[in-house]
Amino acid sequence: MRIVIATSNAGKLRDFAAAAAVYGVDIAALAHFKSLPEAVEDGATFEANARKKSELYSRYAPGELVLADDSGLAVDALGGAPGVYSARYAAMEAETVTAGEDVDAANNALLLCKLADVADAERTGRFVCVLSLAVDGREVASFRGEAKGVILHEARGGGGFGYDPLFYFPALGKSFAELTAEEKAAVSHRGAALRKMLEWTRSESP
Repeated sequence: MRIVIATSNAGKLRDFAAAAAVYGVDIAALAHFKSLPEAVEDGATFEANARKKSELYSRYAPGELVLADDSGLAVDALGGAPGVYSARYAAMEAETVTAGEDVDAANNALLLCKLADVADAERTGRFVCVLSLAVDGREVASFRGEAKGVILHEARGGGGFGYDPLFYFPALGKSFAELTAEEKAAVSHRGAALRKMLEWTRSESP
């Protein structure tokens, strides 16, 4: 099976490929993705934004199963923030971002600042991933996965991307940035959502 993913994020592609490999599914990036019109991610939920993206980009790959995701970090002490704004968290507070600054680093710095006075027991949160699968401009299914953890006081690990260095997964005693690709695929929000989707595609196959 082949699934086309509408993203240019190398980290997401690695995560999807690792999770799909055990199912024998070929993950491919949507051709010329960066030159396509950008989806307007103004939905109030991960589900809404994922659907906007899958339906838009599936029009550029006729007949293909096109997968788009919306994912982010929801921190309990921050009322679920940064949530759907995870990728642009620091950019929404322009004074915290300087020209040329690494986006992930800026987002992580802002998160740590917001949680500076929050006790360890209250630094809980979860990664959320919603996958939307569309064909020829119409969503056919969506799948949600979550991974619960704790926000660290400082970054740990050199792998992963986004908030991974700050997201501690108690069951393995590591941050997401310290996990191997295989470990992360087994426990991550993206891996959980993808497994649900792959099981669905099996049940829908003739």
